[in-house]
Amino acid sequence: MLKRRRFKQTTTLNERLADAAARCREEARTLTPGRRRDMLLRQARQDETAMQIDAWLRSPGLRAPT
Repeated sequence: MLKRRRFKQTTTLNERLADAAARCREEARTLTPGRRRDMLLRQARQDETAMQIDAWLRSPGLRAPT
């Protein structure tokens, strides 16, 4: 049986998503309009949406159903 490799994250999910979105936007800024640029901008938007969802899920206003 294979043993699962564990990896301890040193940064928060929010920080990693923000870094990825910034890298995608920066790379897209250097490219001419085209498929690769569109894909990078789409990934940046997805990362930003994931950040918003994570913030929403961690908000103190959410309560478990009782």
